[in-house]
Amino acid sequence: MTVMKTSMRNFFAHKGRMALSAIAVLLSVAFVCGTLVFTDTMNTTFDKLFAATSADVTVSAQSASDTGETTSDNGRPPVMPASVVARVRAADGVKSAEGTVFSTSVTVVDAKKDSLSPSSGAPTIVGSWNSNDARTMKIASGTAPANAGQIMVDADTADKHHLKLGDEIGVISAVGTHTAKISGIADFTVTNPGAAIFYLDTRTAQRTLVGQTGVFTNVNVTAAPGVTDPRLKKNVTGELGARYKVQTAKETADANQKDVESFMNVMKYAMLGFAGIAFLVGIFLIINTFSMLVAQRTREIGLMRAIGSSRRQVNRSVLVEALLLGTVGSVLGVGAGVGIAVGLMKLMGSMGMHLSTSDLTVAWTTPVVGLALGVIVTVLAAYLPARRAGKVSPMAALRDAGAPADARAGLVRALLGLLLTAGGGYGLYLASQADQAKEGAGWLGLGIVLSLIGFVVIGPLLAAGVVRVLGAVLLRMFGPVGRMAERNALRNPRRTGATGAALMIGLALVACLSVVGSSMVASASDQLDKTVGTDFIIQSDSGQRITPQAVKAVKDVPGLARVTEYRDTTADYTTPDGKTLKDTDITAADPTYATDLRTKTVAGDLKNAYLPDSMSVHEKFAEAHGIHLGSKITVKFKDGGTAHLTVRAITSSDVVIDQGAKYISIATLAKYVPAAKMPLDELVFATAKDGQQDAAYTSLKSALHDYPQYTVRDQTDYKQALKDQIGQLLNLIYGLLALAIIVAVLGVVNTLALSVVERTREIGLMRAIGLSRRQLRRMIRMESVVIALFGALLGLGLGMGWGATAQKLLALQGLKVLEIPWPTIIGVFVGSAFVGLFAALIPAFRAGRMNVLNAIATD
Repeated sequence: MTVMKTSMRNFFAHKGRMALSAIAVLLSVAFVCGTLVFTDTMNTTFDKLFAATSADVTVSAQSASDTGETTSDNGRPPVMPASVVARVRAADGVKSAEGTVFSTSVTVVDAKKDSLSPSSGAPTIVGSWNSNDARTMKIASGTAPANAGQIMVDADTADKHHLKLGDEIGVISAVGTHTAKISGIADFTVTNPGAAIFYLDTRTAQRTLVGQTGVFTNVNVTAAPGVTDPRLKKNVTGELGARYKVQTAKETADANQKDVESFMNVMKYAMLGFAGIAFLVGIFLIINTFSMLVAQRTREIGLMRAIGSSRRQVNRSVLVEALLLGTVGSVLGVGAGVGIAVGLMKLMGSMGMHLSTSDLTVAWTTPVVGLALGVIVTVLAAYLPARRAGKVSPMAALRDAGAPADARAGLVRALLGLLLTAGGGYGLYLASQADQAKEGAGWLGLGIVLSLIGFVVIGPLLAAGVVRVLGAVLLRMFGPVGRMAERNALRNPRRTGATGAALMIGLALVACLSVVGSSMVASASDQLDKTVGTDFIIQSDSGQRITPQAVKAVKDVPGLARVTEYRDTTADYTTPDGKTLKDTDITAADPTYATDLRTKTVAGDLKNAYLPDSMSVHEKFAEAHGIHLGSKITVKFKDGGTAHLTVRAITSSDVVIDQGAKYISIATLAKYVPAAKMPLDELVFATAKDGQQDAAYTSLKSALHDYPQYTVRDQTDYKQALKDQIGQLLNLIYGLLALAIIVAVLGVVNTLALSVVERTREIGLMRAIGLSRRQLRRMIRMESVVIALFGALLGLGLGMGWGATAQKLLALQGLKVLEIPWPTIIGVFVGSAFVGLFAALIPAFRAGRMNVLNAIATD
């Protein structure tokens, strides 16, 4: 009981000093709980949506995916004949059956040709209005589509794009473009996760999406009273046989949810990973806080030991304070986590993915996980300071607070740090020398972990040298004030090392990812320059295939020397070693593609792969299956016949663009695949005549004005698009890493605040002998800046080493250019100085307001 009273008294006596550590715990726990609540809410939303939209039993074409996705090589959804509906109705236990047709391989535009697709990545769905959709959609205004000139749109899309009744919109599919006027606007009766949905009448939907009537993509079956879904499925399957895919409502919902969960899990674990980084940074803050509090209470602890307190009691007293800190921070963090989840839902809403707070899901495990993490991490972080407190002897009451640390312990720490750092460096070296990316990745991970821990452990030793260098470069020009700031940072290297290490972790990851991202862009750009021999690339950013009409429009553009079509599909291979490979990619292109992409060959001439009944394979594939020039491969094409193709070229596997591709000509593909089943082009390449590049670029954009689903890019555009994609991903990661950096800044603030308290008497004496308030504040600010720059130097140096090693592994995949993004590195380093200035504002202000006499009188 005495231990608890002492702990409570000390905790509340230093509640101001504990506040920033509590905030660090709060932020970390909030991020974890917010992530869990947000992802659980997303899953609940989709569960309700899929349960509401799934028919009792759904029948679809055998080639359709379990989730009902309608993408296909020819841009049209897999369909069934309308006669299937009548056969389903004849099955026992069927109350009703209705055929529907829908597709997600579409682009919908307004009268100005602007896309109406969601910006969140959610699908655009165009389908026939049916009774199953009427369960989840309520017509708010107008009427359902009744003829070819009418279309209905969901209310969310109408609001976002300011659409109203009578507006004309166009549906662009592989069949062509269909225009209609909005006849109705429908509200969701369930939460809309962001999809844009458009409805046509059944006959128009068939013609627009499939190109023929009398077919359906799905048959929605309703069970008669008393008939279970599994029983109904069995009856329908018995009527239809195995030619069609039959799923119960639960199976359909589970398949859809599985796809959503795969995305949600990636997002959840990524966010939890960044929360873990924030926890790691918070550990340094907590260690520093308790170490400084223990040092400041050395005399007090010595007196407690002198009057009979045991080491265990002192140790427990500090750990109980940590328990209180962790509990308070975690409880507040759980509450803040719910707020973060709601904020994320609002953010997703602004991006078009509407999530209702009525679906907010807080599982009982979420607060348990948050509390457990926060408390355990805090207590573990406080263990070393608590152990140090337990070692304080009764004689310490006769000495000044803050006695020097054990020199032997410092030596052991330095040796351990050097050993770990050397081990990490060796791991990185082995990773850079690896012959296979998988092997090198293991060494890279080990090297990163060991070098990070090594730098943390060796931090005090590094601080002594790095701070002196920074002081000589930056602080000496400020005279005595600068020298005092340098000595304050050097006074306790262990404290400076721990504070700098907190900032180092976040900045090391920033530097590493910056190097990797810049190297990927530079490598891809280098590959484009070296291998791509065409001027323009035409493709759909939404993944739609390129229609024959659009290809014709490209070929009709004046000033083009050649146009190359490029499409891919899958086939079953039987290789010379007797193995059968199912659903293996194969790329069909015009013979001019051998000029458009200068792919290196290790045997043969790539142009010969485009001869009739010929193909190429890549080097690794050839080695794995005993293939050489002249080998025969039996290829059973998807939706087509079987060919016996001769290998005329073996390409290098050491490429970035089209890595692992196996080429044939489009003419060879057409020989074995019926015209109706031929895949559409995925890309089209165009090359201008000499000196006509600018005119051809303008003409291409003009020719494809009526095809807004496609984008024309020259090589400069393509490089910029690649840079933008990687940049967006890096910005997202930097945003998540900002949490760890915020916690690190709190650590700098806390360290300075506690050091000001620790040096109260010293500050009073300096003020008494003539140091002005302005000089005092400047001294504290400069001390903060040098600590921040110390952490930045360590972090950026370590991160660039990690990034350079990671690039060596990427080089095994063809990304051979190492590029250090110096503007980013320099910007982060300079930004760290401003971080140090910001962190010192409050401690410097408080130090400047100290009463000189009271400060001198402080014991």
